Amino acid sequence: MSIKRRDFLKTAAGSSLALAAGIRSGPAEAKEQRLSPEAVGILYDSNLCIGCQACMTACKQANDMPVEPGDQEDIWDRPLDLSATTLNIIKMYDGGETPAFVKRQCLHCLEPACVTACPVSALEKDQRTGVVTYDKKACIGCRYCQIVCPYNVPKFEWDDPFPQIRKCQFCDHLFDQGRYSACCESCPTGASLFGPFRDLKQEAERRLQMEPGRYYEFPVNHIGTGKTQTHKAEPYVREIYGAEELGGTQVLLLSGVDFTKLGLPKVRNKSYVSDVESISSTLYSYMLLPAAVFGGLLYVSKRNGKHE
Repeated sequence: MSIKRRDFLKTAAGSSLALAAGIRSGPAEAKEQRLSPEAVGILYDSNLCIGCQACMTACKQANDMPVEPGDQEDIWDRPLDLSATTLNIIKMYDGGETPAFVKRQCLHCLEPACVTACPVSALEKDQRTGVVTYDKKACIGCRYCQIVCPYNVPKFEWDDPFPQIRKCQFCDHLFDQGRYSACCESCPTGASLFGPFRDLKQEAERRLQMEPGRYYEFPVNHIGTGKTQTHKAEPYVREIYGAEELGGTQVLLLSGVDFTKLGLPKVRNKSYVSDVESISSTLYSYMLLPAAVFGGLLYVSKRNGKHE
């Protein structure tokens, strides 16, 4: 059996070009990711939050979550942090003149590390809504998502014989009913506001331009319903948390207190996913190119063997 020189060169060149094209397009496509016009999100405004925890109760009802015991037996439900039975939580910072509240939940990153780390695609980012969803049927319980999440959001059901990962999914099971995230449906002040992501970002930018002390109209529950309340504008930190952090998130936060004091981590703007893509691209360019050429040679050898 012999391999013709022309076949060898053609196969090697074709494999090299095909692989090189794949290396160039993969990371570039990930970096050029754009949300669809139907992408949704939540804008949380700490200045409007009164700490009533109605969002926590509504979330548990909408997602069939049990209550958690507090540090006192007579307390009905008093979770201390996010858990497998608490998908969003209101916490309070009491270090200033007046208490400041913050809502913790999955931020639905634009480039989610949990999706990249999951080896079985149990976590995926919905191409239409942008919601980071979880498929318990695909999950193998490796908990890599817990390790890589920079916001410490995914939680594992340690006390369940058939455990799964739990995290906020924007109550996407309600979307087909014409409803939306229960936390926003129940918020009495508009502190948690649901709607198209682009509209929410514009609303956040509008609030940063408000003059403290003046009264303004604030959308309530869903930005698209037209329902509003009048509130006196309070001073804001000149930043939208989630707009740039780790590539951006679909949950945006506003506050009159420094975000680090509210327990939100100070992170860089570039996502960790982009680092993985850079490393992968480098490895592939040095390792897969020879492998592709070798595969082409095997193909030519096998074809010529059959011919003979």
